[in-house]
Amino acid sequence: MKKEFLEAGKIVSTHGIKGEVRVMPYCDSSELFCEFDRLFIGKSRDEVIVERSRVQKNIVIAKLEGIDTPEAAEKLRNKILYIHRDDLELDEDTYFIQDLIGMKVKNADTDELYGEITDVMQTGANDVYVIKGEKREYLVPAIADVVVSTDIDGDLMLIRPLEGLFDEN
Repeated sequence: MKKEFLEAGKIVSTHGIKGEVRVMPYCDSSELFCEFDRLFIGKSRDEVIVERSRVQKNIVIAKLEGIDTPEAAEKLRNKILYIHRDDLELDEDTYFIQDLIGMKVKNADTDELYGEITDVMQTGANDVYVIKGEKREYLVPAIADVVVSTDIDGDLMLIRPLEGLFDEN
C-alpha cells in the first residue's frame, strides 16, 4: 500500500545561533533533500516550510520557517521529517523503497510464492532485494533480466530468477 508521507530524514542536532537544524537525509542524495520547499514533521505530520538548506559533508543544514533560536531548534532534535509523495516525481520503473517493503514476490512463470521483500540494499551497480521466505532469505538483484513486473498498488512483484538463485545448496 502506498504511503502518503515518506520518511526523508531525521533532525540530529542544531546548527549555529539562528535556529538552523542538522538533518541526516534518507534520500538517495543530500542534494535531493535540499530541493524540497516543504516538509512534514513528527508523528502529527505538521507542515513546515524550508526557508533555505545546504549540504555540508552529507548532512543537510536547514532553516525552517518559525524556528529562529537554538532553543527552538533543540526541541526538534530526533524528529523525523517526511515528504508528501506528490512532491516528488519518479522516473518510470523507479519506486520508493518504502513502497517495496512488504511486497510479495512470485515467480512470473510458475506463480510460486518466494516470500516478501524485507529490505532493499543499495549496492551501487544495482539494488538488491532481500526476500524472506518460509525457510530462508534470498538476495535478488533488481535488474531487468530478473524483475518482470512491479505492481505497487497490487503489492506484488513478479520475477524470473536467474539459474541457481533459489537453489537450496
